[in-house]
Amino acid sequence: MMSRFVILAAALILAAGSAHAAGRQKQQDGDVLLLADQVVYDADRHIIAAQGHVEVDRDGRILMCDKLDYDQDKDVMTASGHVSLMDAKGNVAFASSVVLTDKMRDGALKGFAALIGRSGRLAATSAQRNQDRFTTAWHAAYTPCKICDKPGQRTPVWRIKAYRVVHDQLKHRIRFKDATIEAFGVPILYTPYMSEPDPTVRYSSGLLLPDFGSSSTIGYFIRLPIYVSLSPSQDATIEPLITSHGGDVLEGEYRERWMNGGMWLQGSFGFNPNGGVSLKQDQVYSDLFGSGRTPIDNVWSTGFDVQVSSDQTFLKRYDISFLDRLTSDLFLQGESGRSRFAVTGYFFQGLRSTDDNRTFPVPLPLIEYSYIPQDHLLGGQFRLDLSSVALTRDIGTDEQRVSAEVRWRKPWITANGMMITLQADARGDVYHIDNETPLPPSGHYVERGLPYIALDWRWPFVSEGENGRAFVLEPIAQIIGAPYGGNPKNLPDEDSVAFELDENNVFSFDQVPGYDIVDDGPRATAGVRADAIFPIAHLEAVVGETYRLKAEPILGSDSGLSEKSSDIVARFSIKFPPYIDLTHRIDFDQDSGTVRRNEVYLLGTYGRTAAEVSYVQLAPSAALGLGAREEINAQFDVNLFKYWQAFAAVQRDLIAGEMINTEYGLGYEDECLAIALAYRRKYTSELSLPPSTAVILHIGLKTGDQDVKPFSLFHQDIFTYNRP
Repeated sequence: MMSRFVILAAALILAAGSAHAAGRQKQQDGDVLLLADQVVYDADRHIIAAQGHVEVDRDGRILMCDKLDYDQDKDVMTASGHVSLMDAKGNVAFASSVVLTDKMRDGALKGFAALIGRSGRLAATSAQRNQDRFTTAWHAAYTPCKICDKPGQRTPVWRIKAYRVVHDQLKHRIRFKDATIEAFGVPILYTPYMSEPDPTVRYSSGLLLPDFGSSSTIGYFIRLPIYVSLSPSQDATIEPLITSHGGDVLEGEYRERWMNGGMWLQGSFGFNPNGGVSLKQDQVYSDLFGSGRTPIDNVWSTGFDVQVSSDQTFLKRYDISFLDRLTSDLFLQGESGRSRFAVTGYFFQGLRSTDDNRTFPVPLPLIEYSYIPQDHLLGGQFRLDLSSVALTRDIGTDEQRVSAEVRWRKPWITANGMMITLQADARGDVYHIDNETPLPPSGHYVERGLPYIALDWRWPFVSEGENGRAFVLEPIAQIIGAPYGGNPKNLPDEDSVAFELDENNVFSFDQVPGYDIVDDGPRATAGVRADAIFPIAHLEAVVGETYRLKAEPILGSDSGLSEKSSDIVARFSIKFPPYIDLTHRIDFDQDSGTVRRNEVYLLGTYGRTAAEVSYVQLAPSAALGLGAREEINAQFDVNLFKYWQAFAAVQRDLIAGEMINTEYGLGYEDECLAIALAYRRKYTSELSLPPSTAVILHIGLKTGDQDVKPFSLFHQDIFTYNRP
């Protein structure tokens, strides 16, 4: 016997006939490297007995134990006492005793435990390893969750107990027979067969956990998502929704990524035998949402966005989407330097009760070109914009428009810190209008041209104090010289129907969006911006107002711009990052004192607790056909303790004195498990949708490092593609 004895290669031992002490040397293929405190070699029987800190290395497989017997003729290793075995791929298993064969690739283990990936843990009374690939464990428990090492806290958040567990290291799949899922040590689900990818897999096909719930609109329901991993860059989800008296819906989603682009499509098809106003009509629903982007070369690219629905209530009935205006488009664009060219076609769909889609225009095509040279022209910035669009509709006016605009801008800073910007602009439009009623007759042309010259003056005063304090006071004044007559009475208004003056556009030379209505006539704007910066807070205020020589009724009384003096618009904000963010936006008519818009937004966060409260007051809008609106919205997420969250959301109409929507719930989420129980109440009616109440239960089991880790409740794998 020798202390810390090393044996290199069984063939060398047989040839020598005795034990030799030696240092570690480079292994050859098939060699066995053994290191132990004590080693006894039986030359007649070709048996090696080692004990005390035993370590065996064979072809990258490493065995560590307290005691080892190795039969060279049978190639059988019997190890006991604190056994750990690491295979060539780095997977580690633990056992009280183990018998290994076939060059340590196969074996039987007792008191088995294994680490799978970075987080998976498998324990069993016994296990068998075959073909250097399969590990079969009996009376086993598996969890992908981290286990606390403190007494009384070693039960994982969730685990699976099974009579038999088979881990396929080649396909990275774990299969269970007679399995029970436990959460916090409490059994919640039994299944005779079950499989899931191991924690080394990022994407794998199978069943995702379902959502359960009850709704007064569709009754009891269950959503059963099935995830399909098609390739490293493609996947799909099939999601049947089964309800007790709202029919059935089949939802599907497809996603694909490619070099510098990608696409996703999400569609649904539903049948409801209890539809319509009478709740007794058979109704078929469908929808399609999606987006895609494809580069053609370094300059050109193409893409699309799609949002369509066959029914006005389908999306809201089944909580698919709460949008009430849908937009689809198809485009081709090219970008070179700072210049851009694009051809786009649009399709709009309205889902409101007042919408008539036959009156919605179809812009096809919309052609846009912007030329912005890299070099300056006459010391200033030059820009050329060309635009053309053709609008058609089933009911109403058709039109075609061609527009051109050139702009030159020259900014400079004076020696005493004044910032001055001079801008000259000229724009021309030609319209061809069909099917217009009443007169003028259809098929006529309308032309217009509008130049202007503008000057923007700003003089920021900055005062810096100690400890990062700073104060900024910046008066702002603008003057724009433009002729009148830029808005002919017989010109249709398609893209400037509804707009309003606010702090974002009050200091813009062109305050009116779109092409159809222009901001004409001489005018001036004055205002101020102020900042106060402290080590723990930032205060900001912006106030502005526009003045005209005469009123411009075509801009609309709702806009705040139609009178000689515009509304006064302002924004005030107070921020204590990262805890509090308060913003107040206000728009009021200084002559009448009427508040047209009053908005307050408060966001507070502290750790995992957050509160968001908003108050909105809006004046009636004739352009949009909307009445006065005053409501408050609030949403709270409160961290009760550790991983538990309570959440609540309310939306209340202050004019009507009634609730619009409410939601309350309780949730738990850690690195391994997510559970949420929510109660929702909608108080308003819309078309054939009455007020409704819903209760929804969502359970999500997180497993290791995967982006998607579904469960497959099938005896055999349906889909075979995995991505380790």
